[in-house]
Amino acid sequence: MNDSSQKYYIVKKPEKNCEILSSTQVEQKKDPNIIETWGPFNTVEEAIARRVGLIRAGKCQPQ
Repeated sequence: MNDSSQKYYIVKKPEKNCEILSSTQVEQKKDPNIIETWGPFNTVEEAIARRVGLIRAGKCQPQ
């Protein structure tokens, strides 16, 4: 079920919110508003844990 080649990224938008997107979503969006990107992460759980760390470090705002 889980595609092992799928990776996850944390992207930061101008509103300072950080979203978790799959690699396919990142490729499809090509969003010029993305300020910063972290990743790739192997699992969505790893990306969530990293986003919590970024929020605690003040790099991202909680949604």
